[in-house]
Amino acid sequence: MIHVRHLNFGYRKKLVLFSDLQLDLEAGHVYGLLGRNGAGKSSLLRILCGLLFPNSGDISVAGALPAKRQPGFLQKLFFIPEEIYLPDVSIIRYEKTYAPFYPAYNPEQFRYYLKEFNVEAEARLPDLSFGQKKKVLIAFALACNTHLLIMDEPTNGLDIPSKSKFKKMIASVATDDKLILVSTHQVQDLENLIDRLIILEDSRILLHRSLDEIARKLHFGNLATAEENERVLYAEPGLKGYSVVMENDSQQETRVNLEQLFQATLEQPDRIQTIMNAQPKPL
Repeated sequence: MIHVRHLNFGYRKKLVLFSDLQLDLEAGHVYGLLGRNGAGKSSLLRILCGLLFPNSGDISVAGALPAKRQPGFLQKLFFIPEEIYLPDVSIIRYEKTYAPFYPAYNPEQFRYYLKEFNVEAEARLPDLSFGQKKKVLIAFALACNTHLLIMDEPTNGLDIPSKSKFKKMIASVATDDKLILVSTHQVQDLENLIDRLIILEDSRILLHRSLDEIARKLHFGNLATAEENERVLYAEPGLKGYSVVMENDSQQETRVNLEQLFQATLEQPDRIQTIMNAQPKPL
């Protein structure tokens, strides 16, 4: 559904964000996009949505060129930016104005999601807090039932119960014909939400794998000591030894710790790539 070839982009000649970037994303998955601030996550999302224009390269999103922003393309896409700006109208007026642009929009879904988020459907947008406005936009985005949903820091402004409901909502709409891409620097917010992970750093993709494959290749656990252990990729001291990311020689799968995986990938990207690219050992 998303195919990027030889993408080059920068805001100025001395600020090159992407150089010859390659990326393929397919429907039927919930992707998590991680990276430190300034790694280019938001810029990449805006390029995919046609809001920024690459210096060079080929980009196809849902069979269209994003930069053209044609109506058929926009009907398939909903983008939630990190900074949201909603008009000075009621929620009902907002719905009546924007819902006709989305052929698969479902008003019953919208009201259900608003209720789940404890937002009154009759409220006016200017009277809501930032977190409540974010809930309205998430609810509307999900009710539009687009094939492509791209979200930049969607959980900013949400409290813990709302983040839990957000995950359940995403799980309920994740179908084989949809591609959901969530970018965040709050790694824990992707727990139990995504099935594929992308880590972006220094203008390149350090990791792009399914969580199932990561669990087969890497081991997440605890050790009394992590010193002089060649299998350890990342160690985090705790009260009872170390939490570690290691090569998985035992072929016993463990639960992927996204935060530790992120740190391990930033610290040892080449070694992570070598492990992930290695062929499985015969039984």
